This record gives sequence, structure tokens and C-alpha cells, in this order.
Amino acid sequence: MKYFTTFILWVFLAGTLSAATKITEVTSPGGITAWFVEEQSIPIVSISLSFQGGTVLDSVEKQGATNLMMGLLEEGAGTLDASAFLEASDDLGTRFRFRAARDSVSITASMLKSDLDKSVALLRLALISPNFDQIAFDRVREQVNSSIRAGVTDPQSVAGMAFNQLVYGDHPYGRDREGTLETVAALTPDDMRIAHQRSMTKDRLVIGVVGAITPEELGLLLDDLLADLPETSIGELTDIAVSTSADITVIDFDTPQSVAIFGTRGLPRDDPDFLTAFVLNHIMGGRVTTARLNVELRQKRGLTYGISSFLLPYRNAATFLGRLSSNNDSMAEAVNLVKSEWAKMAEFGITQEELDIAVRYLTGAYPLRFEGNAEIAGIITGLQIANLPIDYPQTRNDQVRAVTLADMNRVAARIFLPEELLFVVVGQPEGL
Repeated sequence: MKYFTTFILWVFLAGTLSAATKITEVTSPGGITAWFVEEQSIPIVSISLSFQGGTVLDSVEKQGATNLMMGLLEEGAGTLDASAFLEASDDLGTRFRFRAARDSVSITASMLKSDLDKSVALLRLALISPNFDQIAFDRVREQVNSSIRAGVTDPQSVAGMAFNQLVYGDHPYGRDREGTLETVAALTPDDMRIAHQRSMTKDRLVIGVVGAITPEELGLLLDDLLADLPETSIGELTDIAVSTSADITVIDFDTPQSVAIFGTRGLPRDDPDFLTAFVLNHIMGGRVTTARLNVELRQKRGLTYGISSFLLPYRNAATFLGRLSSNNDSMAEAVNLVKSEWAKMAEFGITQEELDIAVRYLTGAYPLRFEGNAEIAGIITGLQIANLPIDYPQTRNDQVRAVTLADMNRVAARIFLPEELLFVVVGQPEGL
């Protein structure tokens, strides 16, 4: 009953904070720092923890260890087995999410203020004292294996993996974050303990907190939750220079519709041109009806139900990617049109009208992201990961408005590189 009541609270009390919401920095008595938004009108506290490193820290032989470890954190901790842990979180109305990405592992938690101490204690068990018992390990490992097997039969996954291998080569970005059936089969609970100790250390941690708590209360909470984490870890990656060529790789796959991933080198998040490139990408391949690729391939010619592009600034490499799907008999035409639009953008850039439309959309949509405590906690964690200033939500729209047409067309020539536009197509496309 309490879980149902909590759900109703989240539905009706999930407030909307504006992008103008002030973020403050809180440092605990023990020296742990978090970015914080106080929101007393909603009796919920949301915590976002992100540990930099992620699945790229797995060795070749232990691929998939970090991903599997994160899947086990709520499968029993301390004296609680998996069932008892789940029952305890349900009784408290607490929501946890544990996720492994290439560059980080993250934990999000939303807790009722009335049971905050108990919920924090439960999360602390998962972070500090996970069990990694054999029964839970075997069960979750089989879930991972099922996902890996499903990926082999999914054209989009096949295309993504092939593209990564072509672009990143032997670098960990070229591997599947879930590992392979062979490497996952060889993992043990001891490997989980090693991955846990390596991944969750204070020197890798950034924190965002939003909710009904004071700065003083938050400082004590941070020490209670995180003080026993290891201080430092080892394992850093070197940057990799992305290099692509204007090739088309076709992987034969028995399906009536082909999928394609295309891309070139991109810009790191700290590049001065990144925001301009972000606006340019919105005009070229954003998820809006006015995007050039959508207009040319979908609206005018009906070649695809969906096409988009996006900037992907990993910590150690940056790419500029796009995705599309099309029938086998029309994929060649779709690929040629993408090439054509890429070349037009590089040579001629955009118009002032396109820029004005993009600025109106992007500045209007940005405040809508700040809906709900958990979402905002994740945003302010992301700001720290990107090394953006604490007042970025207040200045971001002004920065978008400040981009000029000259800026846009200069950066268009820099990032739209038709001579480097690589395609991986999975299916049985005619004419490729």
C-alpha cells in the first residue's frame, strides 16, 4: 500500500523547477562536495551519483564486468538477500536505478523525506556492502547473456558495434559495454568485487541532489552515505584521435529493411565551438520536422520513417553520428542523399532563417528539461561531468542566442566532412 501511495505522490507532486533555479555547492563536514537545489515544496529527495570511468575500464579479458556488477547492486547487500532488499525498498517507497555506461557508472535514487534516513541506509548498503552472492550472480549474468544474444539479432546493434570497431579499433570504446558471451561466461563474483572497488571511489565521484532537505542536512547525509568509499582508484584511458574515411561497409543481414549508422570525427565537450555545433546538428538532424535530413529523406521522398544525427563527446574521443533506416531497395538513394546534404552544409552553411527557427526552438525547449527532482539531479550531475559552470542553466539560452550566422557557417565547414563520412549498413541494400 505504501508503494502505491508513493507512486500517487510522485504523479501529483512531481514539480517543475525552472532553468533559472539556483544551484549551490555544498561541502560536507568530511569534505564531500555536491551540487544542490533545495526544493521544500515536494517531500522527496533525489540523489544522482556518477563515478567517472565506466565500462571502458574493463580489461579485454574481463569485458562486461562493470556492467554485470552494476546490475547486481540491488540484488542483496549487507544482511539482506535480493528479495529482502527489494521488499525493503518497496516498503520505503524508494526508487533506485543503477546503470553502467562507457564513461561512467551512475546511481539515481528518489526517496520520501519522511523515510530519508532508512532509504539512505539502504542505498549505503548497496554502495558499500553489496553481496554478489552466487545465486544472484548466476541469475543476472543470464539476463546479460540474453541481452547479448538479442543484440546479435538486432540490425541496429550490429551496425553500432561494427561502426565502433571501425572507428575506435582496439580502444575500449570499440568493445560492447556488456561484454561478449565468452568473457561474461568467464566472470566470477570475485571479479564483481574487483570491479566494484575499482569503479566506486571518491576521486571519480560527482553528485547532484535536489529536494526537501537543507544544506546542513545534506552535508551530514553525504558523509553518512559515502564516507566509507575508497578514496582513489587506478585505471585511466588515453585520448584517441578519431579518424574516418568516406567508405561504406555493408554487413549482409536477412531483413527487408536496412539500417545505417554514419559519422565522422566530432568535437569534445570542452571545445569552444561545441555549442555552435550543437545548434548546427539540430538544424541538420535534430528530432524535429524542420531538420534538413528529415525534410529531404522523409517528408519529400518517403525514404525513411526516422533519421537523426547527434554529437557524441565521450571523455576520450568525440564523434558526430547519425542513424537511419530504409527499405533495401531505397537505402542506396538514402545514403546518397545524406552525402549530398552533408556536402551542402559544408560548402554553403545555413541561412539566417534556419538559425532563427533553431534558436527559438532550443531556447524554448530547454526549460522543459527541468521537470521533476530526479531529472534535475541528473542534469546538475551532467553539468559537473562536462566541466560547465554552476550557473550554466541561467546563461545557456543567452549563449545560444549569441551564436551568429558567421559562427555557424565557419563551424559547419569544420565539422561537416563529406570526405570522411563513414557508413555502416546492415541489411541487404540494393546498389550498395
